[in-house]
Amino acid sequence: MPHPKRKFSKSRRDKRRTHYKADAPSLTTCQTTGAVHLPHRAYTVDGNVYFNGKILIEKAVAV
Repeated sequence: MPHPKRKFSKSRRDKRRTHYKADAPSLTTCQTTGAVHLPHRAYTVDGNVYFNGKILIEKAVAV
């Protein structure tokens, strides 16, 4: 295992680590339902599952 010849300072180490940060997810708004959701993902509105503005699974009504 290679070892550094000199110690890296904490500030130099932290400068390298500044680039690792969480990005905010991009969100889209559905034109038919107005729901905000992740793009290219199915989403639920009032128990119905939508994808590309169309109902995939309709909520079953309990009798």
